[in-house]
Amino acid sequence: MRCVFCGNDTKVIDKRDNEETIRRRRECISCDKRFTTYERPEINLIVIKKDGRREGFRRDKILNGVLRACEKRPISRETIEKLVDDIEKELREYGDEIESKKIGDMVMEKLKALDKIAYIRFASVYRSFDDIGSFEKELKQLRSG
Repeated sequence: MRCVFCGNDTKVIDKRDNEETIRRRRECISCDKRFTTYERPEINLIVIKKDGRREGFRRDKILNGVLRACEKRPISRETIEKLVDDIEKELREYGDEIESKKIGDMVMEKLKALDKIAYIRFASVYRSFDDIGSFEKELKQLRSG
C-alpha cells in the first residue's frame, strides 16, 4: 500500500482483526509517518427501493443516516460503527436482494435500543413525518412500548 502522506511504499507494523474488520497499522518506508487502515468484506447485496429500482448495497448510506440521527447525542463514533457493523452482519445472512424497508426497520430497531432521541430523529426522516400528529403518534408508541 502507498503512504497517504508521500505516496511511497509502506510496511505493516501491527495487524488486528475481529469478525467484521482487519485493522492494520502501517509505517511509511520513506517518510516514517504512521497511519491506520481498516479492511472489511464487501457485501454483494442488491437493495430494492420503494419505487422498485435496484441498487447495490452501500454501508455509507446507513452510516450517514445513523450519524445524523445521533448528532449531538452522547454516543461515540465507535458505538455507531458497531451498530452499523451489526446491521451489516445481519444483512450477510440474507440472499441476493433485500428491500430498503427491511434495512430501515433494522436501523430503527437498533437505534430504539441505543437512544430514544436518535430513534425519533431517524424515524422522522425514514417514515416521512409530514405533520406534528405523525410525530406525536410515534412518540406515544415509543412511550407505551
